[in-house]
Amino acid sequence: MSKGLRKGLTSYGDAGFSLFLRKAFIKAAGYSDDALDRPIIGITDTASDFNPCHGNAPQLIEAVRRGVMLSGGLPMAFPTISIHESFAHPTSMYLRNLMAMDTEEMVRAQPMDAVVLIGGCDKTLPAQIMGAASAGIPAVVVPVGPMVVGHHRGEVLGACTDCRRLWGQHRAGNIDEAEIEVISGRLAPSVGTCMVMGTASTMACMIEAMGLSLPYSAAIPAPHAERLRCGEASGRVAVEMAKRGGPAPKALLTAGSLRNAMTVLQAIGGSTNGLVHLAAIAGRVGLRVDLEEFDEIGRRVPVLIDLKPSGDHYMEHLHHAGGVPRLLRELEPHLDLNAPTVLGGTLGDYLKMAEEVPGQTVIRPRSAPLKPTGGMAVLRGNLCPGGAVIKHSAATASLLQHTGRAVVFDSVEDMTNRVDDPALDVTAEDVLVLRNAGPKGAPGMPEAGYLPIPRKLAQAGVKDMVRISDARMSGTAFGTIVLHVTPESAVGGPLALVRTGDRIALDVEARTLNLLVDEAELAQRAQEVVPPRPAPKRGYAKLFHDTVLQADQGCDFDFLTGEDEE
Repeated sequence: MSKGLRKGLTSYGDAGFSLFLRKAFIKAAGYSDDALDRPIIGITDTASDFNPCHGNAPQLIEAVRRGVMLSGGLPMAFPTISIHESFAHPTSMYLRNLMAMDTEEMVRAQPMDAVVLIGGCDKTLPAQIMGAASAGIPAVVVPVGPMVVGHHRGEVLGACTDCRRLWGQHRAGNIDEAEIEVISGRLAPSVGTCMVMGTASTMACMIEAMGLSLPYSAAIPAPHAERLRCGEASGRVAVEMAKRGGPAPKALLTAGSLRNAMTVLQAIGGSTNGLVHLAAIAGRVGLRVDLEEFDEIGRRVPVLIDLKPSGDHYMEHLHHAGGVPRLLRELEPHLDLNAPTVLGGTLGDYLKMAEEVPGQTVIRPRSAPLKPTGGMAVLRGNLCPGGAVIKHSAATASLLQHTGRAVVFDSVEDMTNRVDDPALDVTAEDVLVLRNAGPKGAPGMPEAGYLPIPRKLAQAGVKDMVRISDARMSGTAFGTIVLHVTPESAVGGPLALVRTGDRIALDVEARTLNLLVDEAELAQRAQEVVPPRPAPKRGYAKLFHDTVLQADQGCDFDFLTGEDEE
């Protein structure tokens, strides 16, 4: 197999000329023959002025470069799409597959013997792993790391769990305009991803548990010098992987490593988004995440990490408590310790590196968990024949078994226009239902599942209600919220049949979600359903609409799943 500059030569019909021309142009950048004869390590550059979470990416690139050069490799950074959760319209999830395609094709098109994937904000890490898995070359992941905590009036703040909590207080009239503006400058005090157990932190922990990144890489704060040392060490590992020809992501993404990721996802009280992304990653190597297996893992694996939104602490506290290696040691009976890692050994080696931190309370022992069962449950019933997910570790216990009257919103726009209307017929015992917010319906399955409490109820002190949708929810959010209802309403799922006034029964212990309407009535309603909006006619919007899969399959494009035929 060709390596270095000889890999993937441009097609001119003359391989010798292709290599000659490639050398001629790269020498214009000042490279010597000695440098060009070394293993080439690609480094993804996901820095962007629109992505403050990746504000430390330039420094990380330099750290990775240093590690590559110290190990005898040639580092070559290259740009890819950069996605930030708050700056992507209509939603970052809509662009995840585009970033995955960009990453895959740039890794394929340019000569590199291994690649270092630098990312962080929510959808970037799964996109990069999806792309690298399909491209098939050795890859090591370097998360940008979580930001440090903020402070306001003596209170520790964390984006974005406290964003939502404090905004809710503002909507209820308890925080005025002047103070909410001050708070907005204190919630995110440094570069890096959200410092709670949101999607970015969840993915970083799962990636480390799958052996795709170095030990401790998930939780080191973004501004810390240790984060740069992690980048340097990852550069060294990338060169070693290039020299020995692997392992490529496909060799690391095994059934055992996926189970390890599901186990960690349950134990950290992680983001529901993590399950969608894991399904997409698995699909790239011809595997499938079994929702029933995930639910079964949740019944026997407790939540051990005391982090918001399920607990009280933040990612920097997880790092100082021993990070993912210490968590893995607590989870040892539930893990496949023979799963391979980028270091060339097994996950068991990561456990051996775990640090004992006297007195820490962030990583709970199995004998004294934060929650007795895992963070998430998978629901089934006539409202969600393909499954739905609830993060019950961040829900209100008294609402986990609840029957209420449906109050239906037909779209995100409809919800926005009506939810705060004083005339809205709604009580705290009702069930808020949002439809047409799934992969095709929205489009892009936005994080609209965190339906706001109607203003008149929030002003009356209501802090939680049962909420159901085919949308997603930020991992930083909390509440009794059912998500990822599959199939979505826009493709004819049962959610399209719900009418305001219907009764809905949720029973998390029984893992059921049912619409209490007889089958004959539902069959009649199905004849009357009208598609929510016309299908797009051009561009990426058409590609997305025509090929995106449902949540249980990771919302990847149908033509990107499975092993590459090349």
